Amino acid sequence: MEFFLSQLQGFGGAFSALVTDPITYPYIIISVFLGIVFGALPGLTATLAVTILTGFFGNKIPLDYALIALLGAYVGAIYGGSYPSILLNIPGTAASAATAMDGHPLAKQGRGAEALGLTTTGSFVGTLIGTAALLVFVWALLLISQSIASPEKALLALFGILLSGTLMSEDLVVKGWIAGLAGLAMVGLDPLLSEPRYTFGWSYLMSGFQVVPVLMGAFAIPQIIEGLRQVDPGKLIALKGRILPNLAAVRRHMPTIARSGVIGTGVGALPGVGEDVAGWVSYGVGKSASHDGKNFGKGSIEGLLSSETANNACIGGALIPLLVLGIPGSPPAAALMGAFKLNNIIPGPTIDPSIILRVCAIMVLASLTMFIMGLFTARVFIQILRLPQTVFLPVVLILTTIGSFSVGGGINDLYLMLGVGALAYFMNLMRYPIAPLVIGVILGGLFDETFRRSLLLSDGDLSGFFTRPTAAVLLALNVALIAGQMPVVRRAFAKMRKR
Repeated sequence: MEFFLSQLQGFGGAFSALVTDPITYPYIIISVFLGIVFGALPGLTATLAVTILTGFFGNKIPLDYALIALLGAYVGAIYGGSYPSILLNIPGTAASAATAMDGHPLAKQGRGAEALGLTTTGSFVGTLIGTAALLVFVWALLLISQSIASPEKALLALFGILLSGTLMSEDLVVKGWIAGLAGLAMVGLDPLLSEPRYTFGWSYLMSGFQVVPVLMGAFAIPQIIEGLRQVDPGKLIALKGRILPNLAAVRRHMPTIARSGVIGTGVGALPGVGEDVAGWVSYGVGKSASHDGKNFGKGSIEGLLSSETANNACIGGALIPLLVLGIPGSPPAAALMGAFKLNNIIPGPTIDPSIILRVCAIMVLASLTMFIMGLFTARVFIQILRLPQTVFLPVVLILTTIGSFSVGGGINDLYLMLGVGALAYFMNLMRYPIAPLVIGVILGGLFDETFRRSLLLSDGDLSGFFTRPTAAVLLALNVALIAGQMPVVRRAFAKMRKR
């Protein structure tokens, strides 16, 4: 009980400092607004919103205000994807793909305003559930993580890359693994021996791949090209009725909201998974648990809330592995990690506890701002949906270029951004997932350093990876993840199930 009281006291102090600082409000209002716009405009994503703001604010302003801008955009963008999902049947972000299943049928029934009101409420409550889990569980995990040594860290990084590749592949899982392991390219100075590797005489590569240009190239360039190729905005359904949710309806669906919030948080805590998986998992569980599951996909409020609550709850869950282990739980969290790196902050067991409290306070304020904006300015965002992609995507390209250039201040950052962008575009054409590539780049340094340190300390003996209990469990998880995708193993399991 004392632990929870101390947590609440620390959070209260952080939240009080946040709300009493007048500079907080311009940052939180503008960032949440921009986040909703990025989520609402098809072709843009939450990852792109956080990435662009990282380029502009990552190391240009104090860390507190940078976190306000990035987390505000993150929360707003995940929620903003519900607008086109409901009114256009076009998911604004991948996280809102499941929302369209019931949101658009509700809009066609003339219940679009009701759907938006309940979606806003579910997203608000879901974000609070994820934040509460972050506030409570992150400390226990931090204590555990302090006993984790190099072998465990290397296996955790590898597990995050493989899991991301497994869950984000559209067809062949091996494509996700190839993308993730390609991001492990050991470029730059060796972290232990300071020997240059694969720099080809180019001094810019001595420090490895810079995170922000890689993020910009991987997430922005393919989205912009695809958006300009597909200019059909779809038919916008007119909004009828009031957006303010009915309190009786909210109370009636609170069990669905609570269950979905817990599911979203749990899925988010898995390294490298993301909000889109959380939405679909919660939607599937909701359909199985509902007494009205046959109406899912035909305009079910339960289906709508199952998806939309979970994807916002996933934000808090995705921050847990980021802050505890330095392993992002989602692609936007990977962009957020780039901001930490720009400020020379290493997430993990040694992170300053006050940063975690500030993150939780910002999340609560951002969710409250999102809730107010969603209820009272929704019609403004609906008008933004009428903007043609040929107008806003070139603007996004300019912002992406400026953001990438501003981090390092050199033309080489733009060359890297364009090179990664071209690679990511062709990977998209061949249906290779992009997120594992970026997560591989971000976790590559951790895997490289910890794996090789383990070998140096043991004189090349690999036994430490399976004689240490925690390392043995993580190694078993990696092996099981790979073996579970092998046709021979899958056929064997299928035969066992039939018996």
